[in-house]
Amino acid sequence: MSVLLVDSQVQAMEHTIANTEKYFGQFCSLLASYTRKTARLRDKADQLVKQLIDFANTENPELRATLRNFAEDLAKVQDYRQAEVERLEAKVVSPLKLYGAQIKQTQADIKKCKRVQNKEIKQLEKLEKLRQRSPSDRQMIISFLETSAQRASVDTNRTTRHLAETVAAFQEQKLKDLGRIFSDFVTIEMVFHAKAVEVYSSAFQTLENYDLERDLQDFRAKMHGVFGHGEAQRLTDTSSSLSVPWPLASQSTMRSPRGGEESEADSVEEIPLEDLGGQRQGCRD
Repeated sequence: MSVLLVDSQVQAMEHTIANTEKYFGQFCSLLASYTRKTARLRDKADQLVKQLIDFANTENPELRATLRNFAEDLAKVQDYRQAEVERLEAKVVSPLKLYGAQIKQTQADIKKCKRVQNKEIKQLEKLEKLRQRSPSDRQMIISFLETSAQRASVDTNRTTRHLAETVAAFQEQKLKDLGRIFSDFVTIEMVFHAKAVEVYSSAFQTLENYDLERDLQDFRAKMHGVFGHGEAQRLTDTSSSLSVPWPLASQSTMRSPRGGEESEADSVEEIPLEDLGGQRQGCRD
């Protein structure tokens, strides 16, 4: 095998590895960032769930129940998102990280092959220079150098053949892994979104079923009880201050019939804040 042919092969293999290092490194960086941002989105959604439950506990019964059910659905979506984060890390990011070590090892093999190739080139250069001279023992030296150059050529061919096999196996594995990694990525995303759509549909229906009028009636009843009682008390106090020797006939109707009574909404106990379904761990940057 000629030196030029070997050099061309080594350059092609070197380009393949360098190209893989560049783009696989970018894929790894971007997908790791994608996973971290998904984890941060999960954290923000968890905060929203807690705020919804806190707010629900301050509201009327209908809205309270609706918001708690809505928050429960949102929390369930975050459980699915947590599973998404864990699967992305295990099946997408981690396999890409492993390519760093493989690339470094292959680059070391290429450097070794180039050193062997340079050694052969130097032996051939020495042999060519000696042939142009005419010392008395030239034939003996030429024979020695020819033997050395031949051994260097054998080493170069063997190293290049081994490197070509290594890079070919690397390229085949790279293509298989690339297809598998992105297939896993798409599958993970499809599973998450399919489950999320199902839960979001339930959350949407929960909001659609909210009985606004019932809560407004309850609110009006509470307000009527508060203000009716206050107005009756004001009028009673005013009437009692009048200097008359007999009671007024209309005085018996001045106190509101709901004064002092507790409305149904006031008697409802506050539902305690519930946990979101356990602590979740994962990529929380």
